[in-house]
Amino acid sequence: MSITSLTKYILNSQKIVIFTGAGISTESGVPDFRSPNGVWSKYQPVYFDDFCQSESARKRYWQMKKETYELYKDVKPNQGHQFIVDLFHQNKLLGLITQNVDGLHELAGLPKKVMIELHGTDRYIGCLSCNYQAPAKLYFENMSPTPPNCPQCNQLLKPATISFGQSLNTSHLKKAQEWSANCDCFIVMGSSLVVYPAAALPEYAVNNNTPLIIINNQPTPLDAKASLVINQSIGDIVSNITL
Repeated sequence: MSITSLTKYILNSQKIVIFTGAGISTESGVPDFRSPNGVWSKYQPVYFDDFCQSESARKRYWQMKKETYELYKDVKPNQGHQFIVDLFHQNKLLGLITQNVDGLHELAGLPKKVMIELHGTDRYIGCLSCNYQAPAKLYFENMSPTPPNCPQCNQLLKPATISFGQSLNTSHLKKAQEWSANCDCFIVMGSSLVVYPAAALPEYAVNNNTPLIIINNQPTPLDAKASLVINQSIGDIVSNITL
């Protein structure tokens, strides 16, 4: 019944916004870094100001990112990621908004023009001062013991994710809010909807009487406002949808 209802919502929509969280990537084998035995449990958080001001903090941060890189450098997109790409090719996708930093949506073939990575991506290294960007593997495969500087301007390089204490990209957040307010269907896939401000985005759709669909293994704070809630694995759901 839930798959039939979801299929009808999708068929009746032309401007779908998909919002993804960690749940879509765990099905690819991406580990939960926040778990008691995860990478984050081994390191003190490195705040953005400390990263900018302290070489020792930068060393700790780069070492942590090296470990996360090794954990998922060979991970591949799954059925959930491919389903979103299929919606794009059927001209049904207004945009994808993701909290994930694993870069799997891009690897699945989704164009950057319809994708907002709210928390950045670990797939790239970026300069904090200029527009230099490079694939992360160029730095992590032969990592220097000293944190690298930008080859263009000699300023600090950093994995292109949002750190503790670092502001979200305001233009990305504004665009995500606009998509959420203007869509005709908002689908959450694999997010517990507890990390703000990202978790507030579905409410932009709800406030416009737009259908909200939540696909997540566990309940979320917005279930009561949703038109449809499916507590099953994403892969099981999308593999049974025929459009």
